[in-house]
Parts: sequence; C-alpha cells; structure tokens
Amino acid sequence: MGLIGTLLGYVVTLFILVMLVRLVLDWVALAGRSPDWATRTRELTHRATEPVIAPVRRVLPPVRAGGIGIDLAFTLVFVVAIIVRSILFSL
Repeated sequence: MGLIGTLLGYVVTLFILVMLVRLVLDWVALAGRSPDWATRTRELTHRATEPVIAPVRRVLPPVRAGGIGIDLAFTLVFVVAIIVRSILFSL
C-alpha cells in the first residue's frame, strides 16, 4: 500500500493546494475588483473543489456572523483532507 498511499497522498495534497488558492482568491474578490487572470483562476478552483464541498454544504450550511458568512463546509473538507493526507502518507 506504500506506493498507492503515497500517490493518493499527493493527489490529496494537490487538492489542499487548490483549496488554499481558492481561499486566497475568494478574499481577493471580496476586497474589490480582481484582475481577469484571478477571476479565471478563481472559477477554475471553484470547479475543481465544489464537487467535494457542495454535498457537505447541503448538510452543513454557512453560518452568518454579523455581516459575513463562514463556510463551515469548506473548513470541514479542508480539515478532513489534511487528516486523510496524513493517514495516506503514513501507510
């Protein structure tokens, strides 16, 4: 299982990196007008991560805290991905 676990670990690592890029670009979009490349990259990261996050979001909707919404589904998927990555690399 060593090679398979390592390969799957790298796939999960890539997913985590895409989620981090999504997070940063979402913040950039909230700050104001973002450049075209950032908008295109943001859309790409959403297309790559939303199939995993959307089912979780149906069960765990965003929480409103004052004027902002906290996406607990994103946070949960991110934490679970980190845990899965650690498990896969330890196999």
